Amino acid sequence: MTTSLKIENLGPISCADVAFGDLTVLVGPQATGKSIFLQFLKLALDKGYIHDQLRKHGSVWEKNGVDFLDVYLGEGMCGIWRNNDNASRIVYNGKSLNMIQLSTPYHKKEPYKKSVFYIPAQRVLSFDIHGWIRTFEGFTNGDPFSIRDFSEVFRLFMQLELRNIVNLFPQPNRLKKEYRDLLSKHVFGNFRLRVSSRGAQKRLVLKNKKDDKPIPFMAWSSGQREFVPLLLGLYWLMPPAKIHRRDDLEWVVIEEPEMGLHPCAISVVLLLVMELLWRGYRVCLSTHSPHVLDVVWALRIIQQYKASEGRLLDIFDVRKTESMEKVAKAVIKKESKVYFFDRNGNTKDISNLDPGSEDVKEAGWGGLSEFSGRVADVVASVVND
Repeated sequence: MTTSLKIENLGPISCADVAFGDLTVLVGPQATGKSIFLQFLKLALDKGYIHDQLRKHGSVWEKNGVDFLDVYLGEGMCGIWRNNDNASRIVYNGKSLNMIQLSTPYHKKEPYKKSVFYIPAQRVLSFDIHGWIRTFEGFTNGDPFSIRDFSEVFRLFMQLELRNIVNLFPQPNRLKKEYRDLLSKHVFGNFRLRVSSRGAQKRLVLKNKKDDKPIPFMAWSSGQREFVPLLLGLYWLMPPAKIHRRDDLEWVVIEEPEMGLHPCAISVVLLLVMELLWRGYRVCLSTHSPHVLDVVWALRIIQQYKASEGRLLDIFDVRKTESMEKVAKAVIKKESKVYFFDRNGNTKDISNLDPGSEDVKEAGWGGLSEFSGRVADVVASVVND
């Protein structure tokens, strides 16, 4: 069944109309509404869970008012909703959702389960300056729900499921060895991620050799600080058991998975996205990295020419073990979609990613490859002059 979400006249969005694939990628300049769109996807799917969590942690709002958006999206965001002639409109799978419906809590005794795990762009804020995880209440009521909820899930995961684990990475019971080897090489540089303490304060540190002094969070590279919350989110999504998925979770949203990372490290993250697809999650990414669309483009060509799963693994320079071939074989059968969010507030389906398309948005892959193309043109003209 195709899942669709259409948003009109909301903040910077004039009309965003997206039919989701197994993998859906949103591209476009900053401040064009990608994050707002993804947060409304979560709200449409997880309204009950979101309301439960907000009320559990003491948030209040008018049951029929747009002030709910200040609590959900963050302080000042209620102003994005319009009630004039160009009224805001949300349509999920053909059903219209108004602000009263979105802001009015359900009444149900048992807690709601969530179907979307949201990894926000601000994920590094889930750490305090000491390198430990902030609680839901460690944020203010004006902070976006996405980062508060991510941090709380992350904290409970560390407290309950990883409480007896000191060496968090590499961890043999988490992630396939092929992933661990690539992450050691391209992200951690053979350092280990450990749970340590300073006085009575728990913290995460990096250590090289056993007797080396631990490196605290604030001394890590920016890429390592950005990646560790993502890594632990992936740990949570990938239980080390025969069960592939977490509870009733169906969707994973990752904003800007490339944040702070070298291109080789971005490739490893995208390989981990392939693992999520193999496990049966539907994945939505927002990105400013051409590397993400390089992979989607290659996947579409491999599908078009019915090439073997080994060709997909060639992209990532990963060993062609039996387990990795199973992942690649499953991913080749998945549908990918790409949408461009433009400065006028509209979206365009550029899923074909045809470099020869007459549509500039598609040929330039939503602006991500335009600069490289322009540089190549200038260099060619200089050489040929």
